[in-house]
Amino acid sequence: QVHLVESGGGLVQAGGSLRLSCAASGSVSSIKYWNWYRQAPGKQREVVAASGSSTVYADSVKGRFTFSRDNAKNTVYLQMNSLKPEDTAVYYCNAGTLYGISVYWGQGTQVTVSS
Repeated sequence: QVHLVESGGGLVQAGGSLRLSCAASGSVSSIKYWNWYRQAPGKQREVVAASGSSTVYADSVKGRFTFSRDNAKNTVYLQMNSLKPEDTAVYYCNAGTLYGISVYWGQGTQVTVSS
């Protein structure tokens, strides 16, 4: 089992930055991929960054968001720059084992970008 806890969300003005963190505990060595998702009100959850052997970003965040990880701290990050009001959403950390046999989600952290 893996437990994920996100932090770092908040209220920021357009053009500002936030860094989200996702701290993992448990059988972290079993994790083969990490993703960041977001879900805006009334919309489906969408992936914004997917990291396995490489990292892929949604077109809407490419060039503004950066995924990183600190293996020593069992923590992954999402650095979000040049934030826009349309980035407002609950952001979720997601991780999975080989072939997605086990998938884990954090509780989410709210990001609100004011115009």
